Amino acid sequence: MLNRRAQVSLTEALRRGDLRSGQFLSMPQLVQILGYPMAAVRDAARYASVSGWMDIIPKRGVQVLEARSDTIRESLDARMVLDQEGARRRIRLDLLAELPELRHRHEQMLAEASRESTPDFSARAVAVDLSLHDYLAEGLGNSVLRSGYDANRVRIAIIQRVRPFVQERIRSSMQEHLRIIEAMERRDLRAAIDAISLHCERTQYWWGAKT
Repeated sequence: MLNRRAQVSLTEALRRGDLRSGQFLSMPQLVQILGYPMAAVRDAARYASVSGWMDIIPKRGVQVLEARSDTIRESLDARMVLDQEGARRRIRLDLLAELPELRHRHEQMLAEASRESTPDFSARAVAVDLSLHDYLAEGLGNSVLRSGYDANRVRIAIIQRVRPFVQERIRSSMQEHLRIIEAMERRDLRAAIDAISLHCERTQYWWGAKT
């Protein structure tokens, strides 16, 4: 179905940064970028608008989500709340078998962040970073919550393109993630929730959105 394929194409363009935070585009420009008919692109734009990724401007086109301080805070706060609930459910149900592999990947990335970076370092660091958040989201065990989580993840991807990861933040982020993992390994829910809250707070600070 063309409409669905146009939605997927627009979502991926936002994730990759082909469409930048705050960017204005006319509908013909969006058609050219996505390569689908106008009707399908209009439908995709409506889908993106409902998801909170862009605004439709009547008779002008669309504007991609702006990475304002309030938008950053709210997006990270939403992720934090869902991450905490995912951790709570995983600990309560003892669904923790993947933690050793997550720990290993984070420790490897932390060690690599202390050395000279390679051209693909930032992309691999983002993949490791997202692996823990995906793990916590999967722990929700609820398709409605997961759908909200995934929509918010696209918002965060748009925001991340404004200020990409650097080695200093990668190191601190891996350390924060390892605290979360260690707390979950101990089945210490209070420590896991506190560690997720600290990670959110420091990420907000990194993006200049901490009040």
